[in-house]
Amino acid sequence: MVTKFTFRIFKEIIKPPYQLKEVINQCYEIGIKALPLISVTGFIIGLVFTQQTRAPLESFGAESWLSNFMGIAIIKSLGPLITAILCAGKVSSGIGAELASMKVTEQIDAMEVSAINPFKFLVVNRVLATTIATVILMFFCSFTSLMGAYLNIYIGDHTSITNFYQGASSSIGFLDIVQAIFKSLIFGLTIGISGTFKGFNASKGTLGVGKAATQAVVLAMFMIFVETLVIDQLFNLIRIL
Repeated sequence: MVTKFTFRIFKEIIKPPYQLKEVINQCYEIGIKALPLISVTGFIIGLVFTQQTRAPLESFGAESWLSNFMGIAIIKSLGPLITAILCAGKVSSGIGAELASMKVTEQIDAMEVSAINPFKFLVVNRVLATTIATVILMFFCSFTSLMGAYLNIYIGDHTSITNFYQGASSSIGFLDIVQAIFKSLIFGLTIGISGTFKGFNASKGTLGVGKAATQAVVLAMFMIFVETLVIDQLFNLIRIL
Protein backbone atom coordinates (compact mmCIF):
# COMPACT_ATOMS: atom_id res chain seq x y z
CA MET A 1 0.00 0.00 0.00
CA VAL A 2 2.88 2.37 0.81
CA THR A 3 4.56 1.44 -2.48
CA LYS A 4 1.40 2.24 -4.46
CA PHE A 5 1.07 5.52 -2.53
CA THR A 6 4.70 6.44 -3.33
CA PHE A 7 4.35 5.65 -7.04
CA ARG A 8 1.25 7.83 -7.17
CA ILE A 9 3.23 10.72 -5.65
CA PHE A 10 5.92 10.50 -8.34
CA LYS A 11 3.24 10.24 -11.01
CA GLU A 12 1.45 13.36 -9.74
CA ILE A 13 4.70 15.35 -9.42
CA ILE A 14 5.31 15.40 -13.16
CA LYS A 15 1.67 16.13 -14.07
CA PRO A 16 0.44 19.74 -14.33
CA PRO A 17 -0.79 21.94 -12.79
CA TYR A 18 2.34 22.79 -10.81
CA GLN A 19 1.40 24.48 -7.55
CA LEU A 20 4.70 26.24 -6.83
CA LYS A 21 3.11 28.78 -4.50
CA GLU A 22 1.77 26.05 -2.23
CA VAL A 23 5.15 24.26 -2.23
CA ILE A 24 6.87 27.50 -1.14
CA ASN A 25 4.24 28.03 1.53
CA GLN A 26 4.79 24.52 2.87
CA CYS A 27 8.57 25.02 2.79
CA TYR A 28 8.05 28.05 5.02
CA GLU A 29 5.75 26.15 7.38
CA ILE A 30 8.15 23.21 7.58
CA GLY A 31 11.55 24.88 7.27
CA ILE A 32 11.40 28.30 8.93
CA LYS A 33 9.43 27.09 11.92
CA ALA A 34 11.81 24.17 12.48
CA LEU A 35 14.96 26.29 12.00
CA PRO A 36 15.36 27.46 15.65
CA LEU A 37 15.03 23.90 16.99
CA ILE A 38 17.42 22.51 14.36
CA SER A 39 20.01 25.25 14.95
CA VAL A 40 20.04 25.06 18.76
CA THR A 41 20.10 21.26 18.78
CA GLY A 42 22.89 21.16 16.21
CA PHE A 43 24.99 23.59 18.25
CA ILE A 44 24.54 21.52 21.43
CA ILE A 45 25.32 18.25 19.62
CA GLY A 46 28.52 19.72 18.16
CA LEU A 47 29.59 21.04 21.55
CA VAL A 48 28.88 17.82 23.44
CA PHE A 49 30.23 15.47 20.77
CA THR A 50 33.51 17.37 20.61
CA GLN A 51 33.83 17.23 24.37
CA GLN A 52 33.29 13.47 24.38
CA THR A 53 35.73 12.94 21.51
CA ARG A 54 38.55 15.03 22.94
CA ALA A 55 39.56 12.61 25.72
CA PRO A 56 40.12 9.53 23.48
CA LEU A 57 42.14 11.59 20.98
CA GLU A 58 44.25 13.15 23.75
CA SER A 59 45.10 9.68 25.08
CA PHE A 60 46.72 8.94 21.70
CA GLY A 61 48.29 12.39 21.40
CA ALA A 62 46.11 13.19 18.42
CA GLU A 63 44.13 16.16 19.78
CA SER A 64 45.34 18.25 16.81
CA TRP A 65 43.14 16.07 14.59
CA LEU A 66 40.00 17.00 16.53
CA SER A 67 38.80 19.60 14.02
CA ASN A 68 39.40 17.19 11.12
CA PHE A 69 37.47 14.45 12.88
CA MET A 70 34.55 16.75 13.69
CA GLY A 71 34.36 17.93 10.09
CA ILE A 72 34.03 14.35 8.87
CA ALA A 73 31.57 13.29 11.59
CA ILE A 74 29.26 16.29 11.25
CA ILE A 75 29.12 16.63 7.47
CA LYS A 76 28.89 12.93 6.64
CA SER A 77 26.72 11.64 9.47
CA LEU A 78 25.60 13.88 12.32
CA GLY A 79 24.25 16.80 10.28
CA PRO A 80 21.90 14.81 8.02
CA LEU A 81 20.89 12.36 10.76
CA ILE A 82 20.11 14.95 13.45
CA THR A 83 18.13 17.03 10.98
CA ALA A 84 16.15 14.00 9.83
CA ILE A 85 15.33 12.80 13.35
CA LEU A 86 14.17 16.25 14.47
CA CYS A 87 12.10 16.73 11.32
CA ALA A 88 10.60 13.26 11.73
CA GLY A 89 9.47 14.16 15.23
CA LYS A 90 8.22 17.65 14.44
CA VAL A 91 7.26 17.68 10.78
CA SER A 92 6.09 14.14 10.06
CA SER A 93 3.84 14.04 13.12
CA GLY A 94 2.45 17.49 12.27
CA ILE A 95 1.62 16.49 8.70
CA GLY A 96 0.08 13.21 9.87
CA ALA A 97 -2.10 14.94 12.45
CA GLU A 98 -3.11 17.73 10.05
CA LEU A 99 -4.19 15.43 7.23
CA ALA A 100 -5.85 13.00 9.64
CA SER A 101 -7.93 15.79 11.15
CA MET A 102 -8.96 16.87 7.64
CA LYS A 103 -9.91 13.28 6.90
CA VAL A 104 -11.97 13.00 10.09
CA THR A 105 -13.81 16.26 9.46
CA GLU A 106 -14.42 15.24 5.81
CA GLN A 107 -12.55 18.24 4.40
CA ILE A 108 -10.74 15.96 1.95
CA ASP A 109 -14.09 14.68 0.65
CA ALA A 110 -15.26 18.28 0.28
CA MET A 111 -12.19 19.09 -1.84
CA GLU A 112 -13.01 16.21 -4.18
CA VAL A 113 -16.56 17.48 -4.56
CA SER A 114 -15.15 20.93 -5.40
CA ALA A 115 -13.16 19.42 -8.30
CA ILE A 116 -9.84 19.92 -6.47
CA ASN A 117 -7.34 17.08 -6.52
CA PRO A 118 -6.72 16.60 -2.77
CA PHE A 119 -3.85 14.18 -3.34
CA LYS A 120 -1.96 16.72 -5.45
CA PHE A 121 -2.69 19.65 -3.15
CA LEU A 122 -2.27 17.98 0.24
CA VAL A 123 0.20 15.15 -0.37
CA VAL A 124 2.47 15.94 -3.32
CA ASN A 125 3.13 19.55 -2.30
CA ARG A 126 4.02 18.54 1.26
CA VAL A 127 6.34 15.78 0.10
CA LEU A 128 8.16 18.19 -2.23
CA ALA A 129 8.40 20.77 0.56
CA THR A 130 9.80 18.33 3.13
CA THR A 131 12.40 17.10 0.63
CA ILE A 132 13.59 20.63 -0.17
CA ALA A 133 13.40 21.91 3.40
CA THR A 134 15.32 18.95 4.88
CA VAL A 135 18.31 19.62 2.61
CA ILE A 136 18.36 23.31 3.55
CA LEU A 137 17.95 22.54 7.26
CA MET A 138 20.78 20.02 7.04
CA PHE A 139 23.20 22.77 6.01
CA PHE A 140 22.06 24.97 8.90
CA CYS A 141 22.37 22.07 11.34
CA SER A 142 25.87 21.19 10.09
CA PHE A 143 26.99 24.82 10.33
CA THR A 144 25.71 25.29 13.89
CA SER A 145 27.18 21.91 14.89
CA LEU A 146 30.58 23.04 13.61
CA MET A 147 30.19 26.28 15.56
CA GLY A 148 29.49 24.26 18.71
CA ALA A 149 32.53 22.10 17.99
CA TYR A 150 34.68 25.19 17.46
CA LEU A 151 33.55 26.69 20.77
CA ASN A 152 34.69 23.59 22.63
CA ILE A 153 38.01 23.47 20.76
CA TYR A 154 38.59 27.19 21.32
CA ILE A 155 37.99 26.84 25.08
CA GLY A 156 40.47 23.96 25.25
CA ASP A 157 43.13 24.96 22.73
CA HIS A 158 42.45 28.63 21.80
CA THR A 159 42.44 27.64 18.13
CA SER A 160 41.47 30.39 15.70
CA ILE A 161 38.28 29.91 13.72
CA THR A 162 40.30 30.05 10.48
CA ASN A 163 42.52 27.13 11.53
CA PHE A 164 39.49 25.20 12.76
CA TYR A 165 37.59 25.47 9.48
CA GLN A 166 40.72 24.78 7.46
CA GLY A 167 41.23 21.58 9.44
CA ALA A 168 37.56 20.59 9.23
CA SER A 169 37.26 21.29 5.50
CA SER A 170 40.55 19.55 4.64
CA SER A 171 39.01 16.20 5.58
CA ILE A 172 35.86 16.73 3.53
CA GLY A 173 35.80 15.76 -0.13
CA PHE A 174 33.29 16.38 -2.89
CA LEU A 175 31.85 12.88 -2.45
CA ASP A 176 31.23 13.54 1.25
CA ILE A 177 29.14 16.61 0.44
CA VAL A 178 27.24 14.66 -2.23
CA GLN A 179 26.60 11.92 0.32
CA ALA A 180 25.20 14.43 2.85
CA ILE A 181 22.92 16.04 0.26
CA PHE A 182 21.75 12.68 -1.06
CA LYS A 183 20.99 11.49 2.47
CA SER A 184 18.99 14.61 3.21
CA LEU A 185 16.99 14.26 -0.01
CA ILE A 186 16.08 10.67 0.80
CA PHE A 187 15.34 11.50 4.45
CA GLY A 188 13.13 14.44 3.47
CA LEU A 189 11.25 12.29 0.98
CA THR A 190 10.76 9.61 3.62
CA ILE A 191 9.52 12.10 6.21
CA GLY A 192 7.02 13.58 3.76
CA ILE A 193 5.74 10.22 2.55
CA SER A 194 5.40 8.82 6.09
CA GLY A 195 3.43 11.81 7.35
CA THR A 196 1.15 12.12 4.34
CA PHE A 197 0.55 8.37 4.03
CA LYS A 198 -0.52 7.95 7.65
CA GLY A 199 -2.58 11.15 7.63
CA PHE A 200 -4.26 10.65 4.25
CA ASN A 201 -5.23 7.08 5.17
CA ALA A 202 -6.20 7.73 8.80
CA SER A 203 -9.16 5.89 10.26
CA LYS A 204 -12.36 7.73 11.08
CA GLY A 205 -12.82 9.31 14.49
CA THR A 206 -10.68 11.51 16.71
CA LEU A 207 -8.62 8.50 17.81
CA GLY A 208 -7.33 8.21 14.26
CA VAL A 209 -5.69 11.66 14.45
CA GLY A 210 -3.38 10.79 17.34
CA LYS A 211 -2.74 7.35 15.92
CA ALA A 212 -1.75 8.78 12.54
CA ALA A 213 0.68 11.27 14.12
CA THR A 214 2.35 8.58 16.24
CA GLN A 215 2.63 6.06 13.42
CA ALA A 216 4.04 8.70 11.07
CA VAL A 217 6.93 9.42 13.46
CA VAL A 218 7.66 5.73 14.11
CA LEU A 219 7.63 4.86 10.41
CA ALA A 220 9.79 7.85 9.45
CA MET A 221 12.43 7.20 12.13
CA PHE A 222 12.62 3.48 11.35
CA MET A 223 13.09 4.14 7.64
CA ILE A 224 15.68 6.86 8.31
CA PHE A 225 17.95 4.46 10.23
CA VAL A 226 17.55 1.77 7.57
CA GLU A 227 18.33 4.27 4.81
CA THR A 228 21.38 5.55 6.71
CA LEU A 229 22.83 2.04 6.74
CA VAL A 230 22.11 1.43 3.06
CA ILE A 231 23.38 4.83 1.85
CA ASP A 232 26.61 4.61 3.88
CA GLN A 233 27.33 1.16 2.47
CA LEU A 234 26.59 2.39 -1.05
CA PHE A 235 28.99 5.33 -0.82
CA ASN A 236 31.67 3.18 0.81
CA LEU A 237 31.39 0.87 -2.20
CA ILE A 238 31.66 3.86 -4.57
CA ARG A 239 34.85 5.00 -2.79
CA ILE A 240 36.37 1.55 -3.16
CA LEU A 241 35.56 1.48 -6.86
